[in-house]
Amino acid sequence: MPILTQQSVERVDGTSATKRYLIDMKLSHLIASLPMLIAANVLADGLPELGDVSQTTISPRQERELGLKIMSEIRADRSYLDDAEIAGYLTNLGNRLILSSNEAHPDQEFEFFALQDPAVNAFALPGGFMGFNSGLILAAQTESELAGVMAHEIAHVTQKHLARMIAGQKYSMMTSLAAVALAVLAARSNPQAAQAVLVGSQAAQIQKQLDFTRDHEKEADRIGLNILIGAGLDPNGMSDFFERLQKASRFQESGAPSYLRTHPITYERIADIDNRTQGMPYRQVADSMDFQLVRAKLRASMEKPADAVRYFDLLLQEKRYSNETVERYGLIHALLRSRNFTRADKELARLYASLLDDEADETLENHRLGKSIQVKGNMSQYNAMIETLAARVKLAAGHKTEAFDIYTEALQTFPQHRALIYDYADALLRNGDTDAALKFVSQQLQFTPNDVRLYKLQAQAHEAAGNIAAQHRALAEVYSRLGNFAAAVEQLQIALKNSDGDFYRASSMEARLKELRELAADQEKK
Repeated sequence: MPILTQQSVERVDGTSATKRYLIDMKLSHLIASLPMLIAANVLADGLPELGDVSQTTISPRQERELGLKIMSEIRADRSYLDDAEIAGYLTNLGNRLILSSNEAHPDQEFEFFALQDPAVNAFALPGGFMGFNSGLILAAQTESELAGVMAHEIAHVTQKHLARMIAGQKYSMMTSLAAVALAVLAARSNPQAAQAVLVGSQAAQIQKQLDFTRDHEKEADRIGLNILIGAGLDPNGMSDFFERLQKASRFQESGAPSYLRTHPITYERIADIDNRTQGMPYRQVADSMDFQLVRAKLRASMEKPADAVRYFDLLLQEKRYSNETVERYGLIHALLRSRNFTRADKELARLYASLLDDEADETLENHRLGKSIQVKGNMSQYNAMIETLAARVKLAAGHKTEAFDIYTEALQTFPQHRALIYDYADALLRNGDTDAALKFVSQQLQFTPNDVRLYKLQAQAHEAAGNIAAQHRALAEVYSRLGNFAAAVEQLQIALKNSDGDFYRASSMEARLKELRELAADQEKK
């Protein structure tokens, strides 16, 4: 059996592979037992089984349940980036692409997430879940390149490539969706770990049959390119990124990037994309500020705190940057990680100064061109991610009044920015303003009733207020939205036991408990 070594794990910018290695070994242990689990059929009990092999695809519900099963594994992994801003940026870019597509079914759900992993990889999972490694986001030199990869993955989902392949497997091999979940997770997110441990004949066959075919890849290229063009992005982004990966693979001792192994890219495919874009008018698409800030934030989080500070300091000292604001943003994140709050506060002032300089330059340029710009207070050039960071810096530096002033103004300007919402609720709780936190979270839940993080914050607020029944009622909603209905039932039962005797509230909980029990029973039958 091949043995995983630290050297076998791909790295970007010298990032240590030790953490990734440990995660790989954990995943390797899971996958290594897959053939035995399938043979013994120990996973089939209580889990959804695949339909008849004559089906052209599994049902949307089965597909979603499979995706949720895989996501429960991914969310439990340390590499999962539970970052509202990075996920929010990927979601916004993804929605921009989806809205430009005629392929996506109106009922198709999509969820975009990131992994803290230096390997250059991205993957689509059943149920519309799409993962992007930090290494790939950093490797993309333009937003159109990242969008090109994303459009390709969206095409895999809209064309149901994975679902059709899974449905086509022999019933005796794929006894349950739980077994498929482990196989897909290995094949899509971590090809190195999968290749190292999939030595059983059945598991190797699963791995092989879950690889996309050449026809699938060409179809995803064609549809993805149309999506990219429809969204108003540079159509060359897809081929530029693929071609650079091909060139980079020649010089990597560890072999081709992960993305090339999960999505084999041939020069024939690149030429085909180039042929489709020939004759199109040249389109220069500027990167969004959010794209640049997300990359700086990831860069600040991948190194050790002190190393990240040195990296950004050197860039700023030598003026090796295209946007000073972006690099100072990354520096401040690195300083917060190193707990140098005083300097972070000073750098925040410099960041705002650079924003004002940018605004002045833009004003002069627009004046020269005879144009005018709209200016809204002091937020004309500011960004939700920058304001969120500013509030965090002020809180860390002990300037609570300034921090809450920033939250108040920023939430008026960016009322839907999830990180601002979560941070403000958390800040209220830390400041002892439990009633204000509960009121704020309840208001937000009216707009986004399926937000798991808000229910978690609501549970924390009720716990702080000593309301045990309400705390567990909120936790029941957390578990139900994560697809764990049995745990949701348990939480709601605890809530009823601690009920304050209010008849209407108790009736509401009993009705919800009945609904959750039905969902749990239905889930158990599968």
